[in-house]
Amino acid sequence: MERATRGRFARLRPWRLLPTPTGTPFTFTYAVVLAATSLYMEFGDPDTVSSLLRASSTDVAHLAQTPVLVLLASALWIAGGITSPFVIAFVVVLTALERRIGGLRAAGVFLLGHVLATLATEVPVGLSVMAGHLPDSSLHRLDYGISFGVAASIGALAGLLTLWPRLLVLLGFGGMLVADLVAFTDPLSNWGHLLALAIGVATWPLVRRWRSRPPAGRTARGSATSA
Repeated sequence: MERATRGRFARLRPWRLLPTPTGTPFTFTYAVVLAATSLYMEFGDPDTVSSLLRASSTDVAHLAQTPVLVLLASALWIAGGITSPFVIAFVVVLTALERRIGGLRAAGVFLLGHVLATLATEVPVGLSVMAGHLPDSSLHRLDYGISFGVAASIGALAGLLTLWPRLLVLLGFGGMLVADLVAFTDPLSNWGHLLALAIGVATWPLVRRWRSRPPAGRTARGSATSA
């Protein structure tokens, strides 16, 4: 019985939930960068940190001036720092997604959710300011972080799971997002998270095709290992 239990535990390989430099290079490298920026947020000079976050913000004013720069820079920070619940989600979900579809494709899903959800929430703000429904200060709303990309990655990964785990992920995470929206503490970000999750779900046909046709490099390594 004990030997059988050990055998089942070995087959589960729980350490595969964590990124590695060779197995999941995108997630591992990105996690190191985020750890560094989070530590700087915590221990760096507060004025410098505030300036960097402001310069990285994907508010309407910055998107109108340097859209590519701020869309990339904003994804180098974690809103809430290293204690944010999105940290664990990032590590586990991006690791699992990269193992299934490859680093470049996982990065593409993450970036797609990050960019589209950001634009979908900030563009209406700009239009509302132009129409006089919001004050000009709304153009400079501080907005940064990885949560939109993580939400899209969760949605995409759900499409690669079997039925019951897929439903648990979507209902659990989606329910949490709806509860945040009902609480109305930060409706703009809350809507963005729901949109990002929907963007991830919309990638199911693509990620499923990618999973059935893994990157050439991975296929070659798998063949060499089998041999």
